[in-house]
Amino acid sequence: MSFTITTQPFGPLPSDRKPLTEYILQYPGTGEFISVIPEFGGVLRRLVLRRGDHLYALLKSPESPQALIADESYAGSLLFPFPSRIRHGIYAFEGEKYALRMNEASRDNAIHGFVHGQTFTVVNQETTPNHASLTLQYDYAGDTVGYPFPFALTVMYELTRADWLTLGSNPSDDRLCALRISYSVLNTGTSRCPVAFGWHPYFTFSGESIDELTISLPNRQAITLDDAMMPSGRQPAQTAETMSLKERQLDVPFLIEPTGQTSDGISYAETVLESPKAGVKLVVGQETGEGKLNYLVCFTPPRRDSIAIEPLTANVDSLNNGEGLTVLNPGEATSGSMWVRLQ
Repeated sequence: MSFTITTQPFGPLPSDRKPLTEYILQYPGTGEFISVIPEFGGVLRRLVLRRGDHLYALLKSPESPQALIADESYAGSLLFPFPSRIRHGIYAFEGEKYALRMNEASRDNAIHGFVHGQTFTVVNQETTPNHASLTLQYDYAGDTVGYPFPFALTVMYELTRADWLTLGSNPSDDRLCALRISYSVLNTGTSRCPVAFGWHPYFTFSGESIDELTISLPNRQAITLDDAMMPSGRQPAQTAETMSLKERQLDVPFLIEPTGQTSDGISYAETVLESPKAGVKLVVGQETGEGKLNYLVCFTPPRRDSIAIEPLTANVDSLNNGEGLTVLNPGEATSGSMWVRLQ
């Protein structure tokens, strides 16, 4: 049985806005699927994976176009050309000062880049017996306030057999699916440009309170933040551990260490969210190494119905402190990958 890709309108919207199209990548054999909205920042809106006899809706995300447009939590969003905050939206690069649009009014900062809500173009789609993939691209001309550096951002969402990566999972799970996200950024301008990438999913087990869950973090250093949520130092290194989320508040960035290496030599780290009640674990993986996703943010929103587990290539305020920031020469590219699976 092959994977499939179908589309459906995501609406209705006000008459003055172009209708949105939702792409659904599915494996009919298990009922697992993901859905993506290219015209709204290439956002991943739904992720449904199977474990045993149960399908789990794993993302907390807007349920309507109106909610999607009004959402200020960046649920499922791609974060580029910088994730997290830039102090007052001001930074310097190669002797020039720039001022970004400040879109976090409560703290007077710029936050999470500017591709959120932008129109991505579908440049490729593919289905086979082993996977379905959707490739999107956003071409930026350098015309946003404070960031005059053209780029092409390409993102591939893939629903694939869960055995695509040898991570020691049970071989009996190879009929089930996993999500893989790969990204590539090309400097299409004539000068060097600073870039950093992130992804902002909110995870849940079909709405179960996070107070019933545990989280397992890799070896890491927590980054301390000041009252303006800007980096002020690092805590001592911590070894991998599992902790209960009951009544625990998190809004912490980490510099993480690899937890393993794939059969083809890619180093990675994984964060595990577990529901003891359901007997299922959600694994969020991120490629690590030079220029890759070496940072992680965990955030528990006040509503306690989900947790953000955010793979990032750079620290908070990276355009100023340079921590994890990649600088691309004209014609140069950088890339990386992330994944989500159940075990």
